[in-house]
Amino acid sequence: MINTELDGRIRKDVQIGQDVEIVLKHHQRTGELTEGVVQRILTKSPNHPHGIKVMLESGEVGRVKNILIE
Repeated sequence: MINTELDGRIRKDVQIGQDVEIVLKHHQRTGELTEGVVQRILTKSPNHPHGIKVMLESGEVGRVKNILIE
């Protein structure tokens, strides 16, 4: 389930250990999403118009499009 309260473009809404959907750099044109758990938050600024950049536990890096809740 996607959490409509939290926004993947705002850094304070993205937490380590959260389930998220990201778009990888090579999938930006297609918009294909990859699901995973946040290991590191890479964006330093408080927000980013295309989504906060994170590294998943799988090692994949991309921008958060959706924050998932159970």
